[in-house]
Amino acid sequence: MAKKLILTLVANGVGLYLAATFVPGVTIPLDFKNLAIVVGALTLINLLLRPLIKLLFMPILILTLGLGGIIVNAFMLYILDFLIAAVTIEGLVALAIATLILSISNLTIHILGKAL
Repeated sequence: MAKKLILTLVANGVGLYLAATFVPGVTIPLDFKNLAIVVGALTLINLLLRPLIKLLFMPILILTLGLGGIIVNAFMLYILDFLIAAVTIEGLVALAIATLILSISNLTIHILGKAL
C-alpha cells in the first residue's frame, strides 16, 4: 500500500512538472513546497473522488474499451484547477495535453514500479 502511494505521488509529481513546463496554458507553481502541495491535492482527489467518478462514467468506459479513462483523468485535473488557486489550466487543448502527459507519466512509473 505504501509503495503504491509513493509511486502515485512520484508519478503525479513528474506528470504535473512536465505539464507545467511544456504545455502552454498550464500554470503550476514549480517550487518544491507548492508543487508538493499540488501533487498531494491531486493524489487525494484521485484516491477519494476517482472511484466515484469512474463508477458514474462506467458506461462510457465500457463503450470506449477503457479509453474513457482519459475523460476521467481530465475531470480530475479540472477539479484540481477548481480547488487550488495556484493551478491554472487555460482551455480544453491545454487540459487535454496535460491529461495525456499525466496519464503517460502515471503509466510509465507504475510499470517501472512493478518491475522493481
